[in-house]
Amino acid sequence: MPVRWRRGPLVALAVLLCAVVGVVTWLLVSDGDSGDGTGDQARPPATAPRPGPGAPPQAPVPVTVVKIDNVAAARPQTGLDGADVVYVEPVEGGFTRLAAVYSSGLPDVVGPVRSARESDVDLLAQYGRPSLVFSGAAPEIEPVLAGSSAVLVRQRDAPEAFFRDPARPAPHNLYVRPALVPQGSGPGPGQVLPRGDAPRDGTPVADHVAPFANSEYRFTWSQESGRWLVALDGTPLVSAGAGQASAETVVVQRVEVVEGAQVRDASGSPSPVVRSVGTGDATVLREGKRYDGTWSRPSAGDGTRFTTASGEPLPLAGGPVWVVLLPR
Repeated sequence: MPVRWRRGPLVALAVLLCAVVGVVTWLLVSDGDSGDGTGDQARPPATAPRPGPGAPPQAPVPVTVVKIDNVAAARPQTGLDGADVVYVEPVEGGFTRLAAVYSSGLPDVVGPVRSARESDVDLLAQYGRPSLVFSGAAPEIEPVLAGSSAVLVRQRDAPEAFFRDPARPAPHNLYVRPALVPQGSGPGPGQVLPRGDAPRDGTPVADHVAPFANSEYRFTWSQESGRWLVALDGTPLVSAGAGQASAETVVVQRVEVVEGAQVRDASGSPSPVVRSVGTGDATVLREGKRYDGTWSRPSAGDGTRFTTASGEPLPLAGGPVWVVLLPR
């Protein structure tokens, strides 16, 4: 006699199986990401962890560069203390601007953010394809920046990442949340600026001055912190919430500077362009000592190497670095 299945138990069994599958599926995919980018997990953390300088030479690491204002109205800046490398660049009128490189970690906020320069193109090419965060540029510079290797990030490119501080005057009040900008990548700071043990010889120094036409940086050795403390125009340069800016290594890199052919500021001063590819004199400060030598960078894609006057390799210490691009 053929067996007749009873419909009621079959329906109940099907319902039970569906419920079990549903619970298992929920357990597997319930990680806070809804899949449409609206969940909390879809947003990058404020301090996204990043690989350090010990990565293999072939392995690109995240690199974000922010152009930072440093005139009196822009101080104290925010986020300087979190930078792996800070470049001091000459700009119009004998003043300077900062380019802060972040790779091992990202601060919550960095700024005030200011404009890019033609010098940034060659300088940052040694980091591969980094994100370059800036407020804008002169119209004549835009095509030059567009042809660079950098991922360009202005407020119009990532509006959710930028905000203005109403307590500060414009244009010194634009800030960025770097975790929210498109991520660039390339060789890390430890590959671009090699690290290692100090050479055998060195001259003990308490401080060192790097003078520009209208500004002066002083680096004072702190035995207590094991770092060089940064002062600008006789005043400590402060990173908000973190105290005086400091570095384990300071490089004063003497560079050729030429006049930009097309760009001038409101007073008629030409925009200087730094030649960061080539060779020249350099002074390296680390561990309370001064080492005089040379810097060398054969092409824009190469990192910068330092040697002593006798030709011995002159690596940098392992922590934060300030590089002062001082006109010859």
